[in-house]
Amino acid sequence: MEQEARQKNGPGLAGLLAGIAAVLLLAVTLRNAPVRAASALAPAELDVPRPVSGAQAAAETSGNKVVPLGRAVGIKLFSDGVLVVGLSPVDTEQGAQYPGRDCGLKAGDIITHVDGDEVDTIEQIQDAVSEHGGSPLAIQAMRGQKQVQLTAAPVENNQGVFQLGVWLRDSMAGIGTMTFYDPASGVFAALGHGINDVDTAQLMPLESGSIMKATVSEVKKGVSGHPGELHGQFDLRQDLGALYANTERGIFGVLSDPAAARGAEAVEIATREQIQVGDAVILSNIRGDEVEQFDIQITHVSSADNNGRSLMVQITDPELLEATGGIVQGMSGSPILQNGRLVGAVTHVLVNDPTRGYGILASDMLRQAVS
Repeated sequence: MEQEARQKNGPGLAGLLAGIAAVLLLAVTLRNAPVRAASALAPAELDVPRPVSGAQAAAETSGNKVVPLGRAVGIKLFSDGVLVVGLSPVDTEQGAQYPGRDCGLKAGDIITHVDGDEVDTIEQIQDAVSEHGGSPLAIQAMRGQKQVQLTAAPVENNQGVFQLGVWLRDSMAGIGTMTFYDPASGVFAALGHGINDVDTAQLMPLESGSIMKATVSEVKKGVSGHPGELHGQFDLRQDLGALYANTERGIFGVLSDPAAARGAEAVEIATREQIQVGDAVILSNIRGDEVEQFDIQITHVSSADNNGRSLMVQITDPELLEATGGIVQGMSGSPILQNGRLVGAVTHVLVNDPTRGYGILASDMLRQAVS
């Protein structure tokens, strides 16, 4: 049963962002040019214990002040349900058969129940198929906002193993950047965009997840047409905080180890009206565990939310340009500051010009964090 999610030779979590605007795990088209997110969460099935439950967001933050971070962290996410990322034939003695496709399953479906039992892991579905043999299985799945009921009969392949002929994913891991932390509530925000499945471009439904300390060990420089990426290591055994939301405006959680925000001071979050075209800086972790400040220019401020692209930025810092070529995957979530206020976070890079990219407003991220 081909139900191990396919591994990609991708950048890892460091590539959640990048493009002519490239996004985390999803390449999109913007103004007739490719776009990619600036962080890099590459799909990776995790051989680690699944957390019992995610942390709950604090009811209120301290107000309009947060601590800007810019620190790279490892991110692991476990899905709520099991995502169908593809369908394939099962080779049997009678020839190729397609039980998953023939029952009506589609890529992007999220399987939530099998024969009435809730499922959140690939292993649970594998066990159900093995136990039932060739008997029909009742499958309940979400297709967008619609619930669908299907019946699939596994078939026996040439090796005597029963399969449905579906590719599944239940977890992802990678490296991204923390944007801000609220000391009063413990809430943190990261990435500035959601974690999407690389095969279906669908926002991964979150059951639980966490962040871990990460160290950036190498940078692949970005060049026109080929976004760069951060390479790093993180310890799956020690969590710094638990996630409670994966949204189009970022991922959010509660920090259990405030040491991750030590040494930084709280600043005001800028309103849209306070943001100006002109000089600004970003905080980013492009080597080791050191957060550094780099010069940028804000070249455009949108009058609307614009799907996480409210700001356009240009990297001007010679040191950052020399080290990375501009914005690279893994920098998603790097905070943008101007006139002592937190303006927003880097979210995307222009694929054909890695010195330029997009950002989301910090006020939009804060509003999402407490909604």
